[in-house]
Amino acid sequence: MKPSNVGGGKGPQFKVNVEAADSRESGMVLEPPEKVGKLQETLRAKAKREPTYRFYLLYDKVYRPDVLEHAYLRCLENQGAPGVDGQTFDDIRAYGLGRWLAELSEELRKKTYQPQAVRRVWIPKPDGKKRPLGIPTIRDRVVQMAAVLVLEPIFETDLQPEQYAYRPERGALDAVRAVHGLVNRGYTEVVDADLSGYFDSIPHHELMKSVARRVSDRHMLALIKSWLEMPVEEVDERGRVQRTTRNRDEGLGTPQGSVISPLLANLYMRRFVLGWKTLGHGERLDAKLVNYADDFVICCRGTGEQAMAAMRDMMAKLKLTVNETKTRLCRLPDETFDFLGYTIGRCYSPKTGRAYLGTRPSDKKVRKMVDEISQRTQRKRTWQDPEELVGLLNRKIVGWANYFSLGPVSKAYDIVNRHVCQRLRRWLCLKHREIGAGNTKYSDKALREDYGLIDLRVIRKSFSCANA
Repeated sequence: MKPSNVGGGKGPQFKVNVEAADSRESGMVLEPPEKVGKLQETLRAKAKREPTYRFYLLYDKVYRPDVLEHAYLRCLENQGAPGVDGQTFDDIRAYGLGRWLAELSEELRKKTYQPQAVRRVWIPKPDGKKRPLGIPTIRDRVVQMAAVLVLEPIFETDLQPEQYAYRPERGALDAVRAVHGLVNRGYTEVVDADLSGYFDSIPHHELMKSVARRVSDRHMLALIKSWLEMPVEEVDERGRVQRTTRNRDEGLGTPQGSVISPLLANLYMRRFVLGWKTLGHGERLDAKLVNYADDFVICCRGTGEQAMAAMRDMMAKLKLTVNETKTRLCRLPDETFDFLGYTIGRCYSPKTGRAYLGTRPSDKKVRKMVDEISQRTQRKRTWQDPEELVGLLNRKIVGWANYFSLGPVSKAYDIVNRHVCQRLRRWLCLKHREIGAGNTKYSDKALREDYGLIDLRVIRKSFSCANA
């Protein structure tokens, strides 16, 4: 397939490498083009060198052909469901990718671009409740991604070391390790905090002030404001389309699922993290923050009550709501707390029985993995090919183990191992209409050797962080 080369008149010519788009679906690593990488490095260096500098020429970078093309490929990498317009990536390809990008670029250049509504769906939570997820159209996702490519290098230099979410070369496991290190250095009073609907509660005025501290380009600011005020559309139980403008009317919230929301959420949380240190709470109380998106803990040495009071006061000033039913003061080693899927507290050495403060996969996350395996191996799914099912199960449990690889994991891995073998054995018996439990024909060994089911006890040895 040849690259699309569609543009018109004197506008930018889009020469989109469709093979590059296809390569994303094959799992190849996507790196920014050389000129995009240089742009990002220039912005990053300028922001780092001049902490008070306000960038005034950014909007035109958003519709640069190389930036917009790379933004499209990044969105293709993430895939995702269509928005309210129903347009899919296949639809765009059929229409002509270069033509589609050229038209979008022209809208941005002429400043006629207007975002569409966000499609809202509800995602079940472990406690039985549901959380809203916003799905913008692909068109809006691409423009937001282009803006992220331009803005992220600037704001990345301002984010605090205590912030671990949505950042290059940082992740949730790094945040867990940081908390693990603090509790082992004596910070054993922990404020386990929770915010009520953080993404939906971020005040627009204060957030835009945080953006404007670094950005003076009025067209870029207007673009960001338009995304904050996008209407939300959902289908009710009777199939009727309901559209609300709550974000615009109340001046609150950035839709979860929106491409730019993680960057904006990090930027607003920076106010709290930086303020904690600037106001002297960290030093005065010897209280250390670790933040990941809207999750954070404050690790203290005997000053947990004061730290919790100071946190509540700051959140009120930031117009954020502390979830009092989930926020608590935990005192180790007598108590434990969960952070990013891990339980942190007293553990026991399997060899010596010695107690120590450690990190292990939480029971809740183990149960969730077990439930997902059960759903994948239901009676009604026996139409699947065994090879296809085993491949799916392998990807599921290996992905789970890649994340849950810190601390003593043997117990959690054994539970998942036993359950996946039992469920696959039962599924094979149902598929082939065989009577009995199938323990002989479909033994654990046979499932590993004949069907290729992965043994988590074996792959555990490849995780260098498993004993951290």
